[in-house]
Amino acid sequence: MKSRINIRSNRGFTLVELLVVIVVIVTLSTLAFQGFSAARTQANKVVSAGNLRQLVAANLLYVADHQTYCPFDLYGDNLIRWHGGRKSVSAPFDPEKGLLSEYLGQSRQVGKCPQFERMISASAFNELGAGGYGYNASYIGGIPSEYLKANRPANVPNPSRTLMFATTALAVADGIQEYASADPPNEVDTNWRIRGALQPTVHFRFNGRALIAWCDGHVSEELPTGKGETNFYGGSNTDSKIAFCGPAEDNGWWNPRN
Repeated sequence: MKSRINIRSNRGFTLVELLVVIVVIVTLSTLAFQGFSAARTQANKVVSAGNLRQLVAANLLYVADHQTYCPFDLYGDNLIRWHGGRKSVSAPFDPEKGLLSEYLGQSRQVGKCPQFERMISASAFNELGAGGYGYNASYIGGIPSEYLKANRPANVPNPSRTLMFATTALAVADGIQEYASADPPNEVDTNWRIRGALQPTVHFRFNGRALIAWCDGHVSEELPTGKGETNFYGGSNTDSKIAFCGPAEDNGWWNPRN
């Protein structure tokens, strides 16, 4: 009877086999990272939407006390805004001294968008304190015909389609920074007439979508509808994912008269 001899090969992996293993590991790692990144973005979006709902709720509480929406800038001197206050225009805003602070719970501050915190690369204008969100200063935080007077809910006939807050940013030469105003496509004068183009500030930070908080309190995801390449500060709106959304005619979602 012949005995069987198991012969084990001592040869190592070939170069091709090693490359295949490396490719498999890299592919699996990439898929795992993409899954983690998508999950983190989704979690950040949920937090950001909650922050926006809180801002609308705070503004409606302000209405209950003052009969108007919160002004964007109380005296027009850039010292006391909806999101913070400061003693001079060269100082940073104190986020606990804003017009909405007393309506924002124990923190007295606007909640920060976690998605935006990882993106900020500039702070040229001391705009910190708005959390990565901007207010409709042109029509809700102010009335075109009465610059320092905020609007009233009675003058907003379609609150579910009138923008109150949005995810915002400003494209500057050094990158992007916070910006407390969600600006419409065009400037509007005191007679409600549309004038020159404005620089876009709506930030599409969630996989190409922006979050919009409407005057009735609901929050939606919106795609850009106009690039708006006007830029006064040397930045790139396209690279920064900053644009306009909604219809442009008569300032679209910003204008409660539409």
